[in-house]
Amino acid sequence: MVHSLKNKLLLNLYKQMYRIRSVEEEISKRYFEGKMRCPTHLSVGQEAVPSAFSQIARRNDFAVSSHRGHAHYLAKGGNLKSMLAEIYGKKTGCSKGKGGSMHLIDLSVNFMGTSAIVGNSIPVGVGLGLSAKINNTKQVSFIFFGDGAIEEGVFYESINFAIIKKLPVVFICENNFYSVYSPLAVRQPKNRNISKMVKAIGSKAVQCDGNDVIKVHRILKKATDECRRGSGPYFLEFFTYRWLEHCGPNFDNNIGYRTEKEFIEWKKKEPIKRLAKKINQNSYLQLKKIRNSIKIEIKSSFDFAENSPFPNQNEAYKGVYA
Repeated sequence: MVHSLKNKLLLNLYKQMYRIRSVEEEISKRYFEGKMRCPTHLSVGQEAVPSAFSQIARRNDFAVSSHRGHAHYLAKGGNLKSMLAEIYGKKTGCSKGKGGSMHLIDLSVNFMGTSAIVGNSIPVGVGLGLSAKINNTKQVSFIFFGDGAIEEGVFYESINFAIIKKLPVVFICENNFYSVYSPLAVRQPKNRNISKMVKAIGSKAVQCDGNDVIKVHRILKKATDECRRGSGPYFLEFFTYRWLEHCGPNFDNNIGYRTEKEFIEWKKKEPIKRLAKKINQNSYLQLKKIRNSIKIEIKSSFDFAENSPFPNQNEAYKGVYA
């Protein structure tokens, strides 16, 4: 029974990672058609963290994310058809076609939005955590961001407030070592350990291989359980690597900010194949069934997005808040 339950979890993690990877790759493939109405920041190669999150977060927990938020939106239960329709600028999109790839929201699953401004969603997530504590709802607020957000002042203000108030907030830093084309070496002091720095501020903090989905799941579950019990915030730093360019559907190893050798080394660590090796060999047919069902879902979702209508001109200022 224990083995069966474990294998079921591994299959669920595989399904989430394969689904996220396949959606992002299909966006990349179709982007050249010129029908998507906005820039896109894809997360191919970074599927382990959101997939682990999908198996831990409750439906009524809160989540916010950054410009690279497709995976987090889907992992929280956001609607794939609505997400793609949003990227196509259609009125059936999750933001009515007005926000695009960087402004996704689904209140039905408490995915409270992504933001194009680096670090901008961090204080929002902390505020959601404060509301959970005031109302004693046992909800946890998950905040996704990259290593670049560590350089924003609002990060320090937000985590300091969360520590003082012992808020149920899990700060999740997906450290992929680059902010656009700038490596950590030109942005942060030499030998800085982000997790140790945050721990020195007063938060519990852990770092982990962000491409090992089993380790990520274990660490994220522990942090979430402790936050839900009222022990205060947790900071998690997961080391990972994006395969495609910062913004757009292409590979960009040729422009000089990272080497082909570095890319190949990280690609060897990719999370989906690593997990597949650990899944019971008798589950091969289940894996094949998972892949086939995801392909059908993705085709149907893109068809929905392409066939949906554009918003009417008179709706331009409806549902817009500031």
